[in-house]
Amino acid sequence: MTTPLVKDLVALIAQEGPISIERYMALSLSDPRYGYYMTRDPLGTRGDFITSPEISQVFGELLGLWCGECFRLMGAPESFMLVELGPGRGTLMADALRVLKIVPGFLDGAEIHLVETSPVLRKMQETTLAPLGRPITWHASIDTLPTKPAIVLANEFFDALPIRQYQKEAQGWHERLVGLDDDHTLILGLSAEPAAHLAALKADEGSVYEEARIAATIMRSLARHLRSYGGVMLTVDYGHSQSGMGDTWQALSQHQFIDPLLRAGEADQTSHVDFQKLSESAQAGGAVPSSIITQRDLLLRLGLEPRMQQLTRGNPDRSYDITKACLRLIDHTSPQAMGQLFKALAISHPNFGPIPAFDAPSS
Repeated sequence: MTTPLVKDLVALIAQEGPISIERYMALSLSDPRYGYYMTRDPLGTRGDFITSPEISQVFGELLGLWCGECFRLMGAPESFMLVELGPGRGTLMADALRVLKIVPGFLDGAEIHLVETSPVLRKMQETTLAPLGRPITWHASIDTLPTKPAIVLANEFFDALPIRQYQKEAQGWHERLVGLDDDHTLILGLSAEPAAHLAALKADEGSVYEEARIAATIMRSLARHLRSYGGVMLTVDYGHSQSGMGDTWQALSQHQFIDPLLRAGEADQTSHVDFQKLSESAQAGGAVPSSIITQRDLLLRLGLEPRMQQLTRGNPDRSYDITKACLRLIDHTSPQAMGQLFKALAISHPNFGPIPAFDAPSS
């Protein structure tokens, strides 16, 4: 299917030559006219995918309580930022702020900052959070966040950042590029010259290696902020705990996987997050990373089961739906189930101490 952005990409490649997957993903998601996130609400049953906060209010509530405990461990600062990266419709923040009312002093000192590039989603966030009556500051990137202590949440943020891919050939690692075939259709090919910086990386011929440079840069910057001003960050996303080989670049349309080279600008483009690399980037920025745990362990340690029981008792007519939604968040019956596929990583200032939920035994 040809989309307006596909036509632009074909013209661009015909003029300039093949482009990196990183650039292709960036244009597909963020092109000012036709980018996926610039033009639509991608969430929900009528969208292309659904996130944990949209599945159950319990997700945002538990992360809110995590923020409250971190606030206490920070010494209850009189002024700090509560930051969310890629806030979707604002559902997670709304649920978190609702429970944070019970934490003495939290809302008195918190400045809410949302990092969002999509004008469509910004409007939805504004609508969702308006009833709370709190001032909110939006940012196009983390670079404009104020210089003060922060508690940062990032749910399904890093998976949407563009990546590069390299393929092992007899002569070394060659970058995978998006080019054109004889019919001017988008295809994948390899750069002519091997990538010198990967010369020492060992793997079988045909292996694919992914490099998330943008994610690493953002994580180092956030780590430097926490190292300089204090605070803690929690990121939850789908991915793997240990670095390895494999092609995880994918596109989603109406909850179905499609070829990433089809329907550019009209399908979501993501890859699996390498949590080991994220942890190393945080360390390089001067923050202290936690262990990497599953979403299942995170939510159970934060109290999902008693909260689920409380909700079902208070809403007996909705008990089945509430239970089903909560169990979906912690399902670990397969590697692709949310409780197993999604991982959690926290990073903090060196003097922060043990991070809530990351020091309990695994379930």
